[in-house]
Amino acid sequence: MKIIVDTAGCDNPQKMIAGAVAAAKLNPKYALALVGDGDKIRGAIGNAVPDNIVIEHAPDIITNDDSPTHALRQKPNSSLVRSFDLLNADDAIGLVSGGSTGAVLTGATLLVKRLPGVMRPVLTSLMPTAIEGKAVCIADCGANVDSKPEFLAQFAVMASVYVKVMYGIENPAVALLSVGTEDKKGDERTKAAHALLKTAPVNFVGNMEARDTLSGLYDVVVSDGFAGNVLLKSTEGTAKMVMGKLKEALLSSFTSKLGALLMKKSLKKLKTAMDYHAYGGGAFLGVKKLVVKTHGSANETATKASIANIIKMHENRILDGIAGGIASAVGNNSDGAAQ
Repeated sequence: MKIIVDTAGCDNPQKMIAGAVAAAKLNPKYALALVGDGDKIRGAIGNAVPDNIVIEHAPDIITNDDSPTHALRQKPNSSLVRSFDLLNADDAIGLVSGGSTGAVLTGATLLVKRLPGVMRPVLTSLMPTAIEGKAVCIADCGANVDSKPEFLAQFAVMASVYVKVMYGIENPAVALLSVGTEDKKGDERTKAAHALLKTAPVNFVGNMEARDTLSGLYDVVVSDGFAGNVLLKSTEGTAKMVMGKLKEALLSSFTSKLGALLMKKSLKKLKTAMDYHAYGGGAFLGVKKLVVKTHGSANETATKASIANIIKMHENRILDGIAGGIASAVGNNSDGAAQ
């Protein structure tokens, strides 16, 4: 079984390559295909290339300035197009890429294709919560900025399967992002989605306000891609600001520095818990192969975690779970329509 790693298009290919090499050593029964400039990949790895790593030369790069659809057609020698070619082979199970988000998601949808019954694939993101060891899944966080209520209902189904696979939660609590917890709050799309989620095959617990995202009360937060992306980035920005201010306060005087020294172990634990790199990239659910989109700034930790996530999803047959969940949701809708 092979996992494809698109090493180009991200901010620091060397860090991504280092993470892939570390993952290859930890998972010897899986082959890793590192795609990008062959000379740069070999230079980053050095002489000790693990036996389960193959290097696929693809010198061109699709950038964030390129039109995704146009670039996928006009840059056949790009690392991303070559990665999708490899991903469509029978022995390939998944792809990790830190390249252009638009190109990755467009390529996955057009070249890999959707699972049967899936209206729109969903981009997810895992975030830490106030409960130690518990994460919350945001779905969608940017793939579908204009979503119909029916799309949101399917996002909930797919994200619930994802959380179950990743964390072993049998009945994930699903909330709908809105401007209030009351059933009637929100725009017309949110109200319609709320009605659909009540009959969907998920553990829908109602509307949720953005301030409660990290409370630990919810396992999945469903949203259209526009609001979900704003939620994700505003939360990340707030966390970054708070951590920066905390560091500034701890280094502001001799007394605070002494306190920081005494708190060193606790502060290190807090930093680790807040490190989004440890969760890996966002899983793009609803297509026929496993696709994980990492941050452009992905480091060794994020790359290694993304590869580990693909292996976990594959070994737990997540594609079968999503296909079954979507089929069940369609059946529920048909029953409801018949009534």
